[in-house]
Amino acid sequence: MEQAVYLVTLVGTALVVAAAFSSLIAFRFGAPLLLLFLGIGLGSGVDGLGIVFDNAHIAYFVGAIALAVILFDSGFGTPVGVLRQAGLPALTLATVGVGITTVIFGIAAYYLTGFTWLESFLLGAAVASTDAAAVFFLLRAGNINLRERVRSTLEIESGTNDPIAIFLTITLVEIIALGAKPDADLLLVDLVVGFIVQMILGAAIGLLGGFLIVKLVERLNLDRGLLPIFVLTLSLLVFAAAGAVGGSGFLAVYLAGLVAGNSDIRAVSTLKRFQDGMSWLAQIIMFLVLGLFATPSQFPAILVSALVLGLFLMFVARPVAVWLCLIPFNIPRQETAFISWVGLRGAVSILLAITPLLGGLENGRAIFNIAFIIVLTSLVIQGWTVGPLARRLGLIVPQRYGPLDKVELELPGSAHHELLAYRVVPGSPVARGQRIPRWARPSLVVRDGRSMRFQDMGRLQAGDNVYIFVPDRYPRLLDRLFASRAEVDAEDEDFFGAFTVDQTHLAGELEAVYGAAIREEERKLTIAELITQRLRGHVEYADRVSLGLIDLIVRDVDEKGRIVSVGLSIEPAPPPPPVPVFLSAGEIGDRVRRFFAGRPKKPAARQDAATTSEGLSEDA
Repeated sequence: MEQAVYLVTLVGTALVVAAAFSSLIAFRFGAPLLLLFLGIGLGSGVDGLGIVFDNAHIAYFVGAIALAVILFDSGFGTPVGVLRQAGLPALTLATVGVGITTVIFGIAAYYLTGFTWLESFLLGAAVASTDAAAVFFLLRAGNINLRERVRSTLEIESGTNDPIAIFLTITLVEIIALGAKPDADLLLVDLVVGFIVQMILGAAIGLLGGFLIVKLVERLNLDRGLLPIFVLTLSLLVFAAAGAVGGSGFLAVYLAGLVAGNSDIRAVSTLKRFQDGMSWLAQIIMFLVLGLFATPSQFPAILVSALVLGLFLMFVARPVAVWLCLIPFNIPRQETAFISWVGLRGAVSILLAITPLLGGLENGRAIFNIAFIIVLTSLVIQGWTVGPLARRLGLIVPQRYGPLDKVELELPGSAHHELLAYRVVPGSPVARGQRIPRWARPSLVVRDGRSMRFQDMGRLQAGDNVYIFVPDRYPRLLDRLFASRAEVDAEDEDFFGAFTVDQTHLAGELEAVYGAAIREEERKLTIAELITQRLRGHVEYADRVSLGLIDLIVRDVDEKGRIVSVGLSIEPAPPPPPVPVFLSAGEIGDRVRRFFAGRPKKPAARQDAATTSEGLSEDA
């Protein structure tokens, strides 16, 4: 018995270490990280190194707990501002989009497999949700700086679509396991009522649980080493409590993280670092376990139908669902096409495909194997094309800031405050002489190994170490002051125009100087107000507004979304890049959107070159 404990520990830790090392390969070559983890699990399983693992209950239990940890961390790291910006379209995709994908995919599965209608829709529900971990690892590994609206939509959709897919999958498994043929109308009513009850209970317990987590952290004087474990345990308690009373535990744990992460919780930087590490560990363990559970020798029997269904999901079901859901939101076609393509399937789809085995369904193993192959197909095809497609569609913008050398330190007895240690990098605003605001005066400056007061050190120099004691919700202005200039590719040098204009000047001056196409009622607006009005109140970094002979480009916005810097380009923007044929299902949606809008659709923002000019410019 003792020898078995050592052996299991040795094998388990060796697999985790191998998965961790594989992440270095993924970062170097931009490979889908989830694909590597699954590959290690498959290679170590019964058809590889010979590790036999065929316990569906343990695999589902481990996967569910790991997913709860990942969802809490995802909610904890989602700012409320992101919800305001992209919450409605993302939540539409996470609810209505999952349902549409399930139906369209289920119809195809019925005709391509020997499954019944309910089994076909069950398979569709299992693969209807997207995997956030795979998507955002690829964006980081490929150094892809997406437009904020697109990134926010993908983040929220990926964090909130799992509960709906889980509800549909478990409900269909229960119905099929009963063996009776339910009345279609009664089935629809039961699904709707059950979904509403689960979501309401899950949301209520999640919000209450997040509030209690914050209050307990504030009131209990726990050791700093114990605090992150305490918060993680409470999050799992929220997950279990919601599921125990019939609510959605996954929605509850995500909302608990959202509430806790957007409150003034103590030791927030320590919690973020700990949860980031636990999220990585949960992903590795979940992917390895699911890979071990699969049996590749069973794949050939269903390989052709599974590959066809995987391609159908990527090229038909997901794009149609996305285009239909985003019609009311007037999102440019290029952005909609990218969102529809970045629908990578991952561990959640494999986890849900285990539920038919738990329910004892006759075709449970076939459903699992097909879902597994669909996930592998999605990761191989979509995983390696995210970056190239984003560049082709013109959705990548230059980096906002350059390198930043910063360390966040927490001091005992300093609730809601932290000590920030900056190293002044060459080219940063403070290195060029810009003043630090009064509310953030440095407590200490270390130069050439000598400590000195801020009042005695004169102008900050490159290489200085600056220590600033500020509230933990400090404005982003400090990072801007200490960050170096971002390195811009040669083709992006004129992305924001050749020069800036004063955003407080009247828009009518643009018409007088440059012949800009401005309506009569817009002439008395400031340039910032004009851009905000043309963009319907939603302004973000790198947005572009065409005014006939010139383009105005948003160079920077403050924390409240107000424009603080505007670039001007005299060369008109080129036409938007064409959407690939396999993602052009939005043509119908585009026409419907223009019909309801009552006017032609505004071209999507895009990089272009700019030339120098004179007039309202602030700098050359």
